[in-house]
Amino acid sequence: NIEAAKLSVVETMASDCEAKRSCVDGFTSSDYRNNFHVINQLVQPLLTDLYQITMAYAYWKNWKHYDRAVFDLFFRNNPFNGEFTIFAGLEECLRFINDFRFTDSDVSYLKQLLPEKTEPEFFGYLRSLSAKDVTVYAIAEGSLVFPKVPLMRIEGPLPVVQLMETTLLNLVDYASLVTTNAARHRLAAGPEKELIEFGLRRAQGPDGGVSASRYSFIGGFDATSNVLAGKLFGIPVRGTHAHAFVSSFSSLSEVQTRTIQPVSGSEQSQSPVKIVPLVSEYVGQVSDVVGVPSTEINEGELAAFIAYAVSFPAGFLALIDTYDVVSSGLPNFCIVALVLNELGYRAVGVRIDSGDLAYLSKRVQMAYKAIAEKFSLPWFADLKIVASNQINEETLMSLNSQGHCITAFGIGTNLVTCQTQSALGCVFKVQFVLVDLV
Repeated sequence: NIEAAKLSVVETMASDCEAKRSCVDGFTSSDYRNNFHVINQLVQPLLTDLYQITMAYAYWKNWKHYDRAVFDLFFRNNPFNGEFTIFAGLEECLRFINDFRFTDSDVSYLKQLLPEKTEPEFFGYLRSLSAKDVTVYAIAEGSLVFPKVPLMRIEGPLPVVQLMETTLLNLVDYASLVTTNAARHRLAAGPEKELIEFGLRRAQGPDGGVSASRYSFIGGFDATSNVLAGKLFGIPVRGTHAHAFVSSFSSLSEVQTRTIQPVSGSEQSQSPVKIVPLVSEYVGQVSDVVGVPSTEINEGELAAFIAYAVSFPAGFLALIDTYDVVSSGLPNFCIVALVLNELGYRAVGVRIDSGDLAYLSKRVQMAYKAIAEKFSLPWFADLKIVASNQINEETLMSLNSQGHCITAFGIGTNLVTCQTQSALGCVFKVQFVLVDLV
């Protein structure tokens, strides 16, 4: 029964992944929608291993360029010692195949790269190549797949299909690996938790960062911190501020913008309201409710929270662990959130980036409930608690066992670098060759 339940969950996730892929495919600029061409200009015929070019020359020289071949792309083992894989990267493969052509510049470079005695007619042959005689069969992107079952079958002229091998493997291997990794994190976190991909700064270069954002979304994540990925693929983008923002303030005197325009219909007048006096009114009250002496509250942190709330009153989510979560960050957040409430705004929540995440999330939830009861604000008890900092599958399962109160996770390094396995290990193997004897 347990295995059947797990299979049901995974099958549901596979369906969700395929739907996410369709969502990503359906969005972007008009150029992306109307022209089925490669997005990443690095994806081109020269993105290959040299031996693909030398084999193509040997095929051509021996008149095997008229032979037709069938190659299968597959993998041999599920990643992460798991029981399933999610197939991804198909769209990028199809874009590459659709655009497959060697340019004049490509051919000029290959003339320099290959031996001087390479027959010049071969370069003319390369320049004439396209995918017009290539046929692709594939499993739907986002599908649940298993070892040794072909993900893609490519049929076409032997040299042409051979020249595509390295690029196709590159486009499928990491895409499927990180999509599967994202799906595993989703299973560990549970269906109700919000998952945000935070991995751009730790990813393997710009291309790895954008790919990770795209395929984490397909694998079950809800959003990304990667602005470019949001622009290119329509993925929801999330983000607030870092420790540097908090530590850049040292006193309330540094808050230059000190007024907020209240929401229409709130209790305050419709002229901008000075926020610092309101903050001062709540310091003592909040300190009493959360059980922390007001003398322990860091003024610079409070100033930073005010400055951010003034800038984003409708999207105030504060990072509360720069100094001390319980004695400073949490009460400072509650103070500013209560002021925003007076002006008609609702804060979003807090983020914790260090420490005992399970324990701290419980302390935050206790404070939320206490504030909600004290000030008759039921919605305050449901504010977000976001956790980040080196989170992986094992961390998620450990937090679950501790009964945490976290509502959202920001996951970066261990997601995008695929911490426990660096590659899926896809292969591209010839299945048969139809020899042209003419």
